Amino acid sequence: MNNTREFDVVIVEDEPYLAGLHRDYIEQHFPLRVVGIAATLEQARSLLQLHQPRLVLLDNYLPDGQGVDLIDSALLKSFDCSVIFLTAASDMQTCSRAMRHGAFDYLIKPVSFQRLQSSLERFVALLRTLRHVKVVDQDALDKLFNLPTRAAPPAPSTKGIEPNTLERIQHAFTTSPDRCWSVEQIVEEVGISKTTGRRYLEYCVETGFISVEMQYGNIGHPRRLYRKLGE
Repeated sequence: MNNTREFDVVIVEDEPYLAGLHRDYIEQHFPLRVVGIAATLEQARSLLQLHQPRLVLLDNYLPDGQGVDLIDSALLKSFDCSVIFLTAASDMQTCSRAMRHGAFDYLIKPVSFQRLQSSLERFVALLRTLRHVKVVDQDALDKLFNLPTRAAPPAPSTKGIEPNTLERIQHAFTTSPDRCWSVEQIVEEVGISKTTGRRYLEYCVETGFISVEMQYGNIGHPRRLYRKLGE
């Protein structure tokens, strides 16, 4: 059990057994203190005014209304509080409204403890980051909000690419933008070896300056032809 409680939590849930399970799970596994459990919106408002917690676990279907109405309330906006929405409401309108009004997460019942754990871990990590770090980078934010990231494609290697030679090759394509060039034609035009020509042409393909297409003849291997890409 965590002895140090960093942040206060209010649970809004009208099923006592489920509310108790969530309270016990939170306090056993996280540096969070459950300061109150509300079974109605009215009770929730009283607990929020009294404790001003950093987190609310909020059910939607309550005896006196819908929890989603609380998310956009002036009361909840009057202090720094996040909402993890736990509800059987799986319709897109309810989900969209909750997320649009700033819900930290949206969990559909029955909620697995693994999914709840993931949400709470991200919440605690976010608060600790906000407390200690002034500037974060994109990767750090993506990890905090559990956002998928795509690795940027590796930049084409510039090893062995000399600017003047590259400029001469690119000039040939720029002055004849509709022409298809073979390796042999380029090396003759620029005055370089065939091996060097192939290296520069493939570099230009990688950087998106030209495209490559295959020309198939009756005999022999297909020829690689290069053409300037349109702007």
